[in-house]
Amino acid sequence: MTNGIVLIHGAWHDHHTWDAVVPALTDAGVTAKAIDLPGAGVNAKKPASWTHPIDPAAFGTEVSPNAGTTQQERTDAVIAAVREVNAATGGKAVICGHSLGGLTVTPVAETIPDEISAAVYLTAFMLRPGMVAGEMIGHPLMADALVPSLFLADPEQVGALRLDPQSEDAEYVARAREAFFADLTDDQFAQALSHLHPDEPAQVAGVPSDATADRYGTVARHYIECTQDRAITIAAQREMVKTMDAAMGGTTTVHRMETSHSPFHSQPQALAATLAAISGA
Repeated sequence: MTNGIVLIHGAWHDHHTWDAVVPALTDAGVTAKAIDLPGAGVNAKKPASWTHPIDPAAFGTEVSPNAGTTQQERTDAVIAAVREVNAATGGKAVICGHSLGGLTVTPVAETIPDEISAAVYLTAFMLRPGMVAGEMIGHPLMADALVPSLFLADPEQVGALRLDPQSEDAEYVARAREAFFADLTDDQFAQALSHLHPDEPAQVAGVPSDATADRYGTVARHYIECTQDRAITIAAQREMVKTMDAAMGGTTTVHRMETSHSPFHSQPQALAATLAAISGA
């Protein structure tokens, strides 16, 4: 029996998030599978108005072609990936979600707790029962987060959290870099931007956490905090751990990385070592 892990990217990202992590996991003896969620990566559709130079009025009002993507579709996609990895390894996979990918980790752990060995949140949304992501995004502890300042449309109007990864506005690009990629080299930053899509389906942020103590609470929880994060502040990360532990009556194992929001780019070897250890490799 070998070890396995399913890797879940965050908002606007795709499976390329994990390009530097997967080989390190493989070297450690871990079978790693990184997927594109529904509405992301190869499954993402781009708004017709996403052309440069941007027409702010058009880009700010066009309904997203990804607006119909649901959280259930994402949950089902990850469950399928878990079962594929488990069939290959003969074991129970770890699931790891980055950022908004945490919204998928929780329902997967709630739905198939006996098929996974651990749920890992990488500076991710780990929401107590009944909470929605929008509530956490608007929390006072997230007041210093930079991501909302990057939105270029009303999510309720267009059905997406919309930003411009290929913006020609230097100030906007600098803010995006500080939010997501503050400790990357110029080349790493350019490469990371090239894999982002503009429209993250908005409705997933409005689905309440379905975690229950009887199912989700039986799965080992790990949180990898990123202390320099400007997308999900360290204070918010720690608040989510505290409130989930109170709700579940258990303890989340916390790991610390002195990075910004994207340690899979800035410290992939260290991140892979942590994930390999969690998987038992």
